[in-house]
Amino acid sequence: MRFAISIPQFVADGTFDPAAFGAYVRRAEELGFESGWTQEQVLGTAPHLSANETMAYAFACTERLRLGCAVYVTPLHIPAHLAKSLATLDQLSRGRLEVGVGSGGRNRPFAAFGLDGEAHVARFTEGIRLVKALWTEDVIDFDGRFWQLEGASMQPKPFQKPGPPLWFGGSHPNALKRAVKHGDGFFGAGSSTTAAFAEQVKTLREVLAEAGREDFRIAKRVYIVVDDDGDAARRRAADGLAEIYGKRGLEAVAVAGTPDECVAGVQEVAAAGAELILFTPFADQAEQMERLAAEVIPRI
Repeated sequence: MRFAISIPQFVADGTFDPAAFGAYVRRAEELGFESGWTQEQVLGTAPHLSANETMAYAFACTERLRLGCAVYVTPLHIPAHLAKSLATLDQLSRGRLEVGVGSGGRNRPFAAFGLDGEAHVARFTEGIRLVKALWTEDVIDFDGRFWQLEGASMQPKPFQKPGPPLWFGGSHPNALKRAVKHGDGFFGAGSSTTAAFAEQVKTLREVLAEAGREDFRIAKRVYIVVDDDGDAARRRAADGLAEIYGKRGLEAVAVAGTPDECVAGVQEVAAAGAELILFTPFADQAEQMERLAAEVIPRI
């Protein structure tokens, strides 16, 4: 069982505190978290720092902590630009990068990125193929539906060979099959319940067995609030989820309560098949990280 922590990104204009941010990621490293994770949000009313630049800063503040984004909505990216940016991050960090990818669904603001949203799944899978080609092939000849390259090359390649681990998101059975076919791992969404995640893991294991794959990891994002007052924790979780997703009624997806209640909730996620658990507190991230390391993780 391995544990990860979310990296602070919600920063209002002019309020970024370099010292506090550096202290947070260094403390995550000291506490033994395997990795720290960002999220991608280009558009929105919440003040949200870009994933890549945030990771670059965090890499410069740490020595061992792995860092990733869960997830890039890759159909909104040009594969060549994304491949170059990620290869650069992997070189600068000496191979500490993790990469989460997802198709993003039909309701993304495609027009804002010069796209019509048609065939977004086909664009997603082709884009992943092209990123991998740019990471691994010295000369790229690529004749795709959306992108074409002839005699192209990209240097330097990622520090990790053949590239950073690719984690796939999604919930549909077809998305799980794509994860097994193209990825190195699956990341269960924070918006899915533990029960739904358990069903996804069951499907994944069936597909993995059919494919004869054993080199595949399974992770789950867990929204969490630890508080000595369990009811207060659940209220904070409900409010936090409503702010993130714009609606009420999602309380079942979070783990919230007293330390004992949180231990039980996280144990259920582990039993459902998570090998890596990404803790995502709603607020007071530094304090919550300390409580997780002291009162929850040692009992999992």
